[in-house]
Amino acid sequence: MFSKFTSILQHAVEVLAPSLPLQEDFVYHWKAITHYYIETSDDKAPVTDTNIPSHLEQMLDILVQEESERESGETGPCMEYLLHHKVLETLYTLGKADCPPGMKQQVLVFYTKLLGRIKQPLLPHINVHRPVLKLIRLCGEVLANPTENEEIHFLGIVCAKLKQDPYLVNFFLEVSSGAAVSRRHGASVSQRRGPRGGPPGAAAGGSAEEVVANDTGQAQPPGAGSGAADGAVHASSAPIDKLEARAAPGPSTNHIVQDYNLVNSLLNLTKSPDGRIAVKACEGLMLLGSLPELAAAKCLTQNTAVCELLTDRLTSLYRALPQSIDPLDIETVEGINWGLDSYSVKEDASAFPGKRALISFLSWFDYCDQLIKEAHRMTATTMARSMRERFLVNVLEPQLMQTSEIGILTATSLLHRIVRQVTSEALLEEIVFFLLGEQREPETLSTIQSFPLRHRLIEHCNHISDEISIMTLRLFEHLLQKPNEHILYNLILRNLEERNYTEYKPPCPEDKDVVENGQIPGAVDLEEDPIFTDISPDSTLSKEWMSASPPITPDHQRTDGKTEVHKIVNSFLCLVPDEAKSSYQVEGTGYDTYLRDAHRQFRDYCAICLRWDWPGTAKPIEKCNLEAPFFEGHFLKVLFDRMGRILDQPYDVNLQVTSVLSKLSLFPHPHTHEFLLDPYVNLAPGCRSLFSVIVRVVGDLMVRIQRIPDFTLKLLLVRKRLLGLEPDGPIVDHMTLLEGVIVLEEFCKELAAIAFVKYHSSTTP
Repeated sequence: MFSKFTSILQHAVEVLAPSLPLQEDFVYHWKAITHYYIETSDDKAPVTDTNIPSHLEQMLDILVQEESERESGETGPCMEYLLHHKVLETLYTLGKADCPPGMKQQVLVFYTKLLGRIKQPLLPHINVHRPVLKLIRLCGEVLANPTENEEIHFLGIVCAKLKQDPYLVNFFLEVSSGAAVSRRHGASVSQRRGPRGGPPGAAAGGSAEEVVANDTGQAQPPGAGSGAADGAVHASSAPIDKLEARAAPGPSTNHIVQDYNLVNSLLNLTKSPDGRIAVKACEGLMLLGSLPELAAAKCLTQNTAVCELLTDRLTSLYRALPQSIDPLDIETVEGINWGLDSYSVKEDASAFPGKRALISFLSWFDYCDQLIKEAHRMTATTMARSMRERFLVNVLEPQLMQTSEIGILTATSLLHRIVRQVTSEALLEEIVFFLLGEQREPETLSTIQSFPLRHRLIEHCNHISDEISIMTLRLFEHLLQKPNEHILYNLILRNLEERNYTEYKPPCPEDKDVVENGQIPGAVDLEEDPIFTDISPDSTLSKEWMSASPPITPDHQRTDGKTEVHKIVNSFLCLVPDEAKSSYQVEGTGYDTYLRDAHRQFRDYCAICLRWDWPGTAKPIEKCNLEAPFFEGHFLKVLFDRMGRILDQPYDVNLQVTSVLSKLSLFPHPHTHEFLLDPYVNLAPGCRSLFSVIVRVVGDLMVRIQRIPDFTLKLLLVRKRLLGLEPDGPIVDHMTLLEGVIVLEEFCKELAAIAFVKYHSSTTP
């Protein structure tokens, strides 16, 4: 009670007394704080019962007022006093002792407001960044600490200042000797390396005065010391290979090792039971990870546990998931945002068992992905590699390789969701290498099992369980839409490189198709469609990439470009015989309905593939090794096998198989175009193309149609039911076959539309 009365009286005196010059006023408040410790014997009373908080607030206000009254960048006498008399060092000591109780909280608030409200750069001053470093070490020591909120705000303002001036991070990389890194030998290390918290590159045994540049306490800028420091400071301005060589430890056994206590404190606070504190700590780590300084990037990944934090938490969240989750729930769950994880089961009408755990897992994966996306290139590469080794290989791969169908389905669904969700280039690359391997040489039948996980996943596309097949096919479909060149090359292109699926034949005029008025008899007249007029040159690849569509073959010389594409389009449209067609009897299901979608999708694929430097035309046939045995590759083999059974497979499986094949056909590479969309390619003996596979299916269909009475009526009925134009009724005989015929007809129309769109875009001026 007496102290509160004293505080009120103090305020009254300050209001009534004449105003003092700012410096005298500042010194008065600081002396009042120091005199408290001299005059007071009761150190048990909380700091809130004293005048200390008021004096600290007054000191801050004076510093802010002084700065506002001076020109930008000019240091006033109050700030000079704070720096010269090591006010922050003293406050740190008081905060560490927490005397009186609650003083640590007041010191944290003072530091936070000082760094946040003062506009001039303070951290370069040795009498600022040294106590700041010491205070950072006190943060995160104890979880659920009463000062956690103040700690995270303090760390957050430090991170924000480093983001504004990234070179300042070098002051926070505390140098220690490689011969004595452990904390047990901290005292001897400190003696050998000079003042703790000095900038990287400070001479061993140097004193505080040796890093002071002038009387104001201004420290030397990073890199201004000896040549040994130059490699760790302003590293981002030099080429990356030289920087890595420069930053790498030399042959000496006593090479420099750096501690990154700012990161360590944030890592501790990410484990806080208070979700808000943990999120702010994650934000701080993201800010530090994005700094362009190479020395900081190396220290972050090599000398802290940040990689372990990412992967260990992801692993624990994955293991907390139920053994079985409905794939549809995994695909459709929403609210995945690492910073807004506020899911409530009571408020969720669509809750399912394990939804909370699933959201937590996917939210943390989202954080890992965003952190890697924003991070320095070296940091991103190291983090992504750690994710691959510690989570994907050690945890997820055994789940994908197991024999339990329920386990395979759940693991594949989660992997599919991860592939859909990933956006960082470095993490995507590691996921691709994890799934497909890094091999780029052509496949052979004897080597398809050399990378077990790739082989198993492709085999799962042909699994006895339709659910597993569909989910794995969807995984590959989304994988093919990711901006990574290795995906298509590993799955398809490496096997088509030599075009040894073709057989060279000399030109023979007698074998040319008979053309009437520039068209095949009965061909559909395809006028230029207005939807293609918005294709811009920037959205497509080189104009010549498909200047021969299809690529010219000896049997098939081009005479007129438009006639050529008509022949290709009609080859696909006429594949299915008229008696097996039903779309013409239903309005709005014609070939033209696929043109707009094909145009949009092809434009998107061109945008993805622009930077991959693909050739504009196919490799000249005379430069190809046609004698080498051709193997279409494991992936295409499974897809072609599946396509060959389209009349005997469930409707959903057929939709997914044809969807993957259409995605492959959209890629603007001359070899995939030739192999998948050229009906006239001269296939070598024993080779098959997509067109030849469909021809075999149609041949089988023609035989089976004869055995089904009222085939056309049943086919039309099934189509109307699939479109929702007819209510479900009695089961129709041969339902699987009829649905397969409908999918086959639609797929041929889709391939025709893709061929037309690709040709048109290549000839658009």
